[in-house]
Amino acid sequence: MDIVVSYLYQIIDSFSFLILSSIGLAVIFGMMNIINMAHGEFIMLGAYIFTISALAGVPFILSVLIAVFGVTLFGVVIHKLIISKLHARPMDSIVITYGMSLVMKQLIQIIFGSTMPSVSMPLGSITVGGNVLSVYRLVLVVISILMLIAFYMFFNYTKFGLYSRATMQNQEVAKALGINTGFEYSMTFAIGAGIAGLAGALYAPVMAVSPVLGDSFIIQAFTTVVVGGGNPLIGTFLSGTVLGIISGVVSLEQGQFIGKIAMLVAAILCIRVLPSGFSGLVEKIRKGI
Repeated sequence: MDIVVSYLYQIIDSFSFLILSSIGLAVIFGMMNIINMAHGEFIMLGAYIFTISALAGVPFILSVLIAVFGVTLFGVVIHKLIISKLHARPMDSIVITYGMSLVMKQLIQIIFGSTMPSVSMPLGSITVGGNVLSVYRLVLVVISILMLIAFYMFFNYTKFGLYSRATMQNQEVAKALGINTGFEYSMTFAIGAGIAGLAGALYAPVMAVSPVLGDSFIIQAFTTVVVGGGNPLIGTFLSGTVLGIISGVVSLEQGQFIGKIAMLVAAILCIRVLPSGFSGLVEKIRKGI
C-alpha cells in the first residue's frame, strides 16, 4: 500500500507541475499561434512578485492574486508594445520573445541579485501509511484540475471564448463579422501571462526563487504543449497526464534528472507516432477515423 501511495503522489505532483507550467503557454500558442520563449520568465516574474508581497507581510492568497494581476498587466503592456506587431509573423516571435527573456533575466539579476529569501511552504504535511505527503502539493493538484475545467468552460461556453476561437481560425472573417480581433488577442495574451504568473506564485514556496527560475519550467512546458497538439486545453490535459505518469514513475525509481530525460524521450516517441498530438488523436476519434 505504501508504495502505491508513493507512486500516486509522485505522479499527481508531476501532473500538476506540467499543467500549471504549460497551460498559459498553451493558451497563447493555441489561440494566437505565438511562440512565447519568455514564458519561463513570466513564471519567474510571478514568483518574484509573490515573494516580495509575502515577505512584506501580505497574506498568502492575496500575494498570489497580486502576482497574477501584476503579470497579467505586464502581459497587456508587452502585447501592446511588442507582440501585437507579430501576429502575422509567428516565427519572428521566437526570436523576439527569446530576446525578451534574456532582458528580463538580466534586469531581475541587476535589481534583486542572484537569490531571494524564501517563503515557507504553508499547510504542513500529512502521513499516509509510511509516506509523509505535503498538503500544499496536494492542493496544487486540485488547483491544476480546477484550472483546466475553468478554462475549458471559459473558452467553449462564453462569448469571449467564441470570439477568441473565431479569431484564431480566421482573423479576417472574424473582423468582418464585427469582432474586435485586436482586443481578443490582447486579452488572450494577458490571460496566458496571468496563468504563468499564477504558476510562479504557487511554486515560489517550493523552489528557490532566482533569475533563472524560469529555466526549470520552460522545457517541460513546451514539451507538454507540443505533445498536446493544436487544442490548448484538451491536448494539454492529455499530454500532462501521460507525461506526468512517465515522469513521476521514473523520477521515483531513478531520480528527477532521469525522470526528465524519460519524459523527453516519451515526448519524441509521441510526436513520432502522433504528429498532430493528443488533440489530433481526439479529433480523429470524434470523426470516427
